[in-house]
Formats: sequence, C-alpha cells, structure tokens
Amino acid sequence: MKNLVEKIKETSAFLQSKINGDYKYGIILGSGLGKLTHEITVHTTIAYTDIPNFPVSTVQGHGGSLIFGELGGKRIIAMSGRFHYYEGYSMSEVTFPVRVMKDMGVETLLISNASGGMNPDFEVGDLMIITDHIYLQPDHPLRGKNHEELGPRFPNMSHAYNPSMVKKAISIADENNITCRTGVYVGVQGPTFETPAEYKMYHILGGDAVGMSTTPEVVVARHAGMEVFAISVISDIGFPFEKADNVSHEFVLNAASEAEPKMTKIIIELLKQI
Repeated sequence: MKNLVEKIKETSAFLQSKINGDYKYGIILGSGLGKLTHEITVHTTIAYTDIPNFPVSTVQGHGGSLIFGELGGKRIIAMSGRFHYYEGYSMSEVTFPVRVMKDMGVETLLISNASGGMNPDFEVGDLMIITDHIYLQPDHPLRGKNHEELGPRFPNMSHAYNPSMVKKAISIADENNITCRTGVYVGVQGPTFETPAEYKMYHILGGDAVGMSTTPEVVVARHAGMEVFAISVISDIGFPFEKADNVSHEFVLNAASEAEPKMTKIIIELLKQI
C-alpha cells in the first residue's frame, strides 16, 4: 500500500505531465463561488475523476475539476470544488490536493468559503477576510505519522493567515467601496447547520463566522510552509438571534452567488499585488 508521500508524488507527476511551466499560486473555491473560474484564462482543465488518488466532490455548488491558467497576471491552479470531512472523506483525503499543489511548486494559497455570520455588525452578503481561526473539526489532518519532508511535527500557527495579504486585501476593498469585514472563522464538521445554542457558543468563544471547511486546508498549507489568504462570504446570519435567517443550502448558495463579484474583484486585485 502506498503511503501519503508516494501518493502525492504519483499525483503530482501525473499532473505535471499534462501541463507546461510552473504555477506558484493555488485557489480553492467554496460553496456557490465557482463563477470565479470564468475570469481565468484557462490553459488546462482536468476532471477530478481523471486524477490518480483524488477524491470527488459530492456537494451541490461545488465543481469537480482542477484548472490551470492565469488570473490577475499570475499562473494559478484553481480547485473548482473542494472536499469536506462530512462527505465521509478522511482529513488526509480532504487536504490531499493542497499537498499535491505544494509538491507542484505552489507557494501561496488563496481560499474562499461561505459561512454563517455571528458578529452583530455583519449582514448577509458581507465579505469577511479571515485573520485567525478556531479549529473545532473532530479530526486533525496532521494526526498520525509525520513525514518530515512534508513539514514539521509541530507547526507554528501564530500567523496562519498572512498579515501582509490581509492588509492588502483590506486596502483593495476600501479602494473599490466594497464592504469587507475581518474576523475569526470557526471550522466545524457539519453537515447540519448550527443550533441557536451552538451559534451563541461559537460567538462567545470568539468566532465571527462559522463554516464546515477551510481550517484543515489551512493547517496543511502552513505545515507545508505555504502562505495563506482566506476570504468568506457571509451567506446567512446565525447570531444574534433577532437577525437569524431560516438557513438552507440553497439560501447559502444564492447569497454566495450574489456576493461573488465582490470577492472576485478582491482576489484578482490581490493576485496582481503579491
């Protein structure tokens, strides 16, 4: 049976055989945020089903392909569709594409997601640049044997989200009159949306938004020495209770889709500046 490093090398070699040149930037697109792919000058698109060792996205609102191309003047690898622990995948499988991107030369990872707001100042459709996170997933992607060639046993997470990119993104939002918050993202398992008591608890713990992705990918990216930027579309409000929405997956997809042009603008301009 192949170990993790062998699988990474096999998948990386397969993808390298399908492309030309280096790609230094990676992008992960979250729920309802796939239209950003329309802005990419595409070089090559490869379906997840054709990639050795890759999982397959099973959730509505997530695509299922790896896109190689140019965006904001940078050569990028974009994941159109991501994987979640709640789909039944292991954390190793959820974060496997990040490992492969690193092996292919990606140095900077940009992540988007849709999340439930828990800050009284937030409104549906706001963007939140993630400055920190609280990891509440039931398993950890670094649990088990540590492969030193992939990263250290105990990675430092004090600057999980690159402060320089956060600052640049805030300036870009201000220059383009885009309402953009900053805050702490709480990563949970799902797939149920949170109960009122859970929303309140996560808010008390220090969270501004909650979602079912992102934190595992960030952990693995930082373990591998990649720089990370992440931005969240506030697709519903869970706390305070008087502002709470009757949330559903369709509600989230619609809200994320409406906010997507603003997020796209920030990501493209950020890529131009880094």
